[in-house]
Amino acid sequence: MRGRRCEHSRADSDTDTDSETETMRCISCKEEYGTVDAGTCKECYEEASETEEELKREIEDLKAKVAFLRFWSPLDHSHSNRSTGPCFTDVVLVASSDNGPTGSPVPVPAHKAILASRSPVFKAMLENEMEESRSGTIKISDVSYDALRAFVNYLYTAEACLDEQMACNLLVLAEKYQVKHLKAYCEKFLVSKLNWDNSVPSYTFAHQHNAKQMLEAALSLITDNMDKLTKREEYMELVERDPRLVVEIYEAYLSKQVNTAAQRILP
Repeated sequence: MRGRRCEHSRADSDTDTDSETETMRCISCKEEYGTVDAGTCKECYEEASETEEELKREIEDLKAKVAFLRFWSPLDHSHSNRSTGPCFTDVVLVASSDNGPTGSPVPVPAHKAILASRSPVFKAMLENEMEESRSGTIKISDVSYDALRAFVNYLYTAEACLDEQMACNLLVLAEKYQVKHLKAYCEKFLVSKLNWDNSVPSYTFAHQHNAKQMLEAALSLITDNMDKLTKREEYMELVERDPRLVVEIYEAYLSKQVNTAAQRILP
């Protein structure tokens, strides 16, 4: 598809010509069209309309492919009810730190094939005849049932309903089980929620879980607000708990100060 644009042009012979002599010149075809007649090149207008329709069809085709390839989740009750038959799950995940009302962990059903295709950690676990593969039960430590359920659902649908706490929980799981798409999804959400008030704990969290984009964004906020943040309780706690991170913060702060001073000196 050729891109076409139109530009205004005026007759060179008379600078005082009336507005009726103003023309539109198509950059692609170089033809001129009077603005009183058309206002735009007819050929370009028709081609732009065709391009728009083609893009719409391509988008619809992509949506249809995604819908076709998408796995329905066994946690989706609209698909796992009796009217649609059994969901054929062959493994359950349990949150070892969260018990249900009966005092025992609530299982989250899944399919081994899905877990293995989404996570290299699950793949190795299920392929190598480990205990999880033999028993059909995978115990996930240090996670709530709600977070585990959301994690498994994302493996099927690539969708998650996030708040800041859920995004942190899912990012931890995504890093642990090497689900890169989910980690990037959560990190992007958390970066959007960053402000100078939560920058210090966010920086610490990002450092712990190798969230580079979040780390850089939080560090930038910290170095821009050092005067306020160094007086806060969470910063004092960070000094006691992990002085190495404080050194990194000060190195970044001094580097920014030097760069700012250098820019002021340059003409």
